[in-house]
Amino acid sequence: MTSAARTASDADPDLAVGLAEPAAPGSRATRWRASVARHRTDLLVGLAFVLLAGWLTQGLWPDPTGRVLALNPEDQTLYEWFLAVDSRAVLGDFGLLTDRLNSPDGVNLMTNTTVIALGVLLAPVTLLFGAPVTFALLAGVNLAGTAVAWYLLFTRTLRAHRLAAALGAGLCGFGPGMVSQSNSHLHMTAQWLVPVIVWLVVRMFRAADPGPASLDGPDRRRLVTSALGLAAAVTAQVFIGEEVLFLTAATLLVMTVAYAMTDRELLRRALPGFAGGLMLAAGLALLVLGYPLWFQFAGPQGVADGMFSPHYFSADLRSWWTISPLSVVGSDTSARLTTGPAEYNTFLGLPLLLVTAGCALWLGRRPLVVACVAGALSMGALSLGPEVVNDGTRTAVPGPYGLLAGLPVIDGALPMRFGLTLLPLAATLLVLAVDRALRKPGRGRRLVPAAVGAALLSVFPAPLPTTDAAAARVHHRRPLARVRTPRRGAGAGAGRHPEGSLADAAGRRRPTGRSASRRASSSARTAGTGPRRWAPTSSPPRRCWPMWPGGATSR
Repeated sequence: MTSAARTASDADPDLAVGLAEPAAPGSRATRWRASVARHRTDLLVGLAFVLLAGWLTQGLWPDPTGRVLALNPEDQTLYEWFLAVDSRAVLGDFGLLTDRLNSPDGVNLMTNTTVIALGVLLAPVTLLFGAPVTFALLAGVNLAGTAVAWYLLFTRTLRAHRLAAALGAGLCGFGPGMVSQSNSHLHMTAQWLVPVIVWLVVRMFRAADPGPASLDGPDRRRLVTSALGLAAAVTAQVFIGEEVLFLTAATLLVMTVAYAMTDRELLRRALPGFAGGLMLAAGLALLVLGYPLWFQFAGPQGVADGMFSPHYFSADLRSWWTISPLSVVGSDTSARLTTGPAEYNTFLGLPLLLVTAGCALWLGRRPLVVACVAGALSMGALSLGPEVVNDGTRTAVPGPYGLLAGLPVIDGALPMRFGLTLLPLAATLLVLAVDRALRKPGRGRRLVPAAVGAALLSVFPAPLPTTDAAAARVHHRRPLARVRTPRRGAGAGAGRHPEGSLADAAGRRRPTGRSASRRASSSARTAGTGPRRWAPTSSPPRRCWPMWPGGATSR
């Protein structure tokens, strides 16, 4: 950075994130070699993320069609069915309502977490090799892609040191919640568009702020292009995972308010243009999303409210300082603090919490730090649900989520998944701290990176457990496919284990995700429900299964 950029960074480091670094002095060959060296580092970091994702999903790759995730094979079955149905779009055989499941009423694909965009994008893979291969590919790509996207955001937007960016991006892509959700929840791990959305919002905010000494007003061209890009990214994310989009929007809202409150003059200058850009982006997105969203909430088999009890799917307070059982140093005994192995969203562990808090205090009242802390506290509090639970015991202390329960859209979000937003928030604080330590001489140059590295090692993930498909078929004798259909009658109970809470026979709370509300019937009402490995012996061979939904027969 130039001296001018350093001066701006020291005065307000968060306003310096958009300063472009000038070309390095020297000949063109020198600049070219420096650029190659920078990109080589980026490629090595990206390769490391890909290798880590492959290592975590290694159990699926020897035989994707014969191996399943041992901790949540039921949802894997359902997602493979979704991917097979989505792949039919390239053949012109696709609709938002399908009668190939839950026949004759059918299933609303917008209401369920059908990852339509991913299914269509990888349709050639599904049609050629089968849905299990596509599922295994997405299980790894989502983790690596999310980490790479955050790395690019940290290095290009925050101008962070590459080591700092790599550490933070690793937490974003391979943190406890992401690894946990990799147990068959593809819609929750496909977060590689989130950094793009964040970048576009930041770009729009900068374009809306002409600066205290500017006479030109907002940069309207950048406002319009940012709005166009934001509308496209939001539209794509809706067809990947709406819950991730909702969590992103809620977090950005809190962060934007907190950031602006640190500088009232900045708020006054930027608010008109920023609000106009957001309205333009929303209007453009609604042109495409208007009908699908109407179909989701008011169409056939649509669902207009939440399907699960927030009292049940709320985070245990103790889980925040507990290491995830899916981490290398984790313990299986802590699994009792959540609903199942796919929902270790808040298991950050005491070392990571303490180091992150220490970094926030060390960084001081920088606007971005204040925004991240405000977002983390807000989302963490919401994750506790309408009533705080500590170590499995209800405390009768009302949680902040109780103020939001019953509101449209929000009612459909599981409280415990608000904890997923703390991964990028904590990662941003760690990136800022390590970057500051590496750029400034002193004792912190080694102490801070070492502390951050040790904290991240405490949550380093272990490979996802897998098992043979035949063994899973024997263990899970009940119908495996579950679909989200309109709720009839009374809502879910308020207990931690309400009646019909999908707890298994051993009393362990079973992970469900938004993609399921009740099990599909195994009677003749269900047409073509069985993905290949649990299909009747008369079903088509596994390689041909992606074509099977087109000719499903009742059984």
